[in-house]
Formats: sequence, C-alpha cells, structure tokens
Amino acid sequence: MYPEHVAYGIRTSFGLPYVTPDLVDAWEQGLITPGSAELIALAGVLWCSPGELIGAPRSLREHRIARGLTTEDVAHAVGLELLAYVRMEEAGEWRGSERQSAALARVLDLSLADHVTVTGREPKLAMMLRGAVTTRWQAYVRPVGKLLTLERRIVGHALRALHTEYQGRMMPTLSWGGGTAATEADEAARDFLDRIVTRFWTTIRRDGERHLDD
Repeated sequence: MYPEHVAYGIRTSFGLPYVTPDLVDAWEQGLITPGSAELIALAGVLWCSPGELIGAPRSLREHRIARGLTTEDVAHAVGLELLAYVRMEEAGEWRGSERQSAALARVLDLSLADHVTVTGREPKLAMMLRGAVTTRWQAYVRPVGKLLTLERRIVGHALRALHTEYQGRMMPTLSWGGGTAATEADEAARDFLDRIVTRFWTTIRRDGERHLDD
C-alpha cells in the first residue's frame, strides 16, 4: 500500500478528512507522531493492532493504545477524573497515589520495569544504579529495594553482579593508564552506565530464571 492508499482508507473508513498522503509519509519517516485516533485508524487500515505499530511501548499513552483502551477506560479503572488522567498522559508525568499506581499496573498489564518507566521513577533508579556500580553497591540495596518494592535479596544479587561487571570493564583504564585498550575500556564503561537500567532488569530476569531452574 502506498501513502495515498492508506490516507484514502483513513479518510473514508475512519472519518479523518485531514489525513493526506504527505501526513502518512511523515508518520512513516518518524517526523510526526500520530495521535490516538490516528494510530487506531492507521492500524485498522493496515489490518493490525495499534500495539504492532507501536512496537515496544514506553509511554503511558503507548501502553494504553497497545491495550486497545480509551482514556475513559483507564481513568475509570484507576479512579481518576478523566481530565486529570488526560493531563498526566499528555504531560508524560504520572502523579497517581500508590493505590492508583497499582490499579494502573493491573489495567495496562505492566511489568515492573514498564511500571517504573511510566510512573517516572526510571531516572531516579538510573542514578541509584550508577552509584551502586561505581561505589559500594551494598549501600544501595535498601533504597533500590524500597523504590521498586523488591526483596533486598533479589536487589542485592543484581547490584553485586552489575558492580562486578562494571569494575571488570574499568580495570584496563586503571591498570594501563592510556593507550587504545584503555580508551576502548573507558568507552565500554560509559556505554555500560548509559544502559544501566536495561542491564539491571536483564540481570533481575536472568537471576529469576536461574532460581526457577534450581
């Protein structure tokens, strides 16, 4: 299907008369992000689900659309006024209570990692994890566990593993002081810190699978 075919289908079947081939082309190139109604219409024309178009959802809005829910559905499920929820979604800043956050996780079927992201706790988690791998990881077990409501044993295993891996990457820079190998190690260490949250969840998941095998 060409952009003109997609645009025509959206206009005639979903009542969005302003959708042109140029707009569809801009969506494809990532220059413009389609709104909720546009994304649902696009999925309908392409015979797929909105979730398939989104890929891995990150924002509150993307998770809602991927589940095929309206703003009214989610607002009612979590116990918020519709306007209050819409404002949170548009701002990308969740401000619900603990009870409402738990309800949000249920209605959107969020994993713990996704829940941390959509409720805005990921930057704080990243800061803690960087501190844990660059200093004493033991000092961060309690605060990370409290932030995520995870058992300290689980958090401790993950932080110790990440600390060991990071320090191993830093050894060449400490031992050789310069040269190509040290530069490469320094770049690898920076990349490790940039991806620290993803590595943390991977470690948590891997430890969980290992315990199931045991």
